[in-house]
Amino acid sequence: MTKSTLLLALIASLGLTLPASAKMYKWVDEKGTTHYGETIPPEYANRDRTELNKAGRVVKKEEVLSSEERRAKEQADSQKKTDEANALEQKRRDKALVNTFSNTDEIELARSRSLQQVDARLSSINAQLKLAADNLAGLKQEAAARTAAGKKVPTSLQDDLTESEARQKKLQQDLTKVTAEKAEVNGRYDADKARYKALTGK
Repeated sequence: MTKSTLLLALIASLGLTLPASAKMYKWVDEKGTTHYGETIPPEYANRDRTELNKAGRVVKKEEVLSSEERRAKEQADSQKKTDEANALEQKRRDKALVNTFSNTDEIELARSRSLQQVDARLSSINAQLKLAADNLAGLKQEAAARTAAGKKVPTSLQDDLTESEARQKKLQQDLTKVTAEKAEVNGRYDADKARYKALTGK
C-alpha cells in the first residue's frame, strides 16, 4: 500500500469517528511531516493549513502570511479601495460634466463667470496695496525727517510704521493666495474642457 493510500485510509477512518459538524485539518510541521487532526496545535497556528471534510476532500485552504506579506496585502487592498473610490468619483464627475454643459463654449462662459469674482478680489487687494504702500512711504518719510532733524521718533509714529508694515505684508499674502486661486480655477476649467472633449468628441 502506498503512502498516499495510507493517508486516505487514515482520513477515512478519522471521518467515520467524527460527528457531522466536526472539522479536520491538515498541516505540515517544521520537518515537512504532514499531520491530520481535529485541532491544530498552537505551535503550528502560524503555518498554512487545509480544512478537510469527512471524506478527506479539501474544503478550504488557509495561507498564513508573514508580517511583510500581510503589510503588502493591506497596502494593496487599501490602494484597491482608493482606486475604486477614485473611479466612482470620476464617473460621477463625468456624468455631472456632460449633464451640465452642452458644448465647450458653455464651459468657457462658466470660467469667465468664476474668474470675474476672483479678478474683482484681485483688483480690490491691489488697490488696498497701493494705499498701504503710499501710507507706509509717508510714515517712513516722516520718521526720516525727524531723525535728520535730530528729533526722536515718537512711539505713536513707530507703532503706525509697525502696523502699516504688517498690513502691507498681510495684503501681499492675500494677493499671493488669490493669484494661486485664479490659477487653480483656470486649471480646473482647462481639465473640465479637455475631459468634456474626450467624453463627447465635441
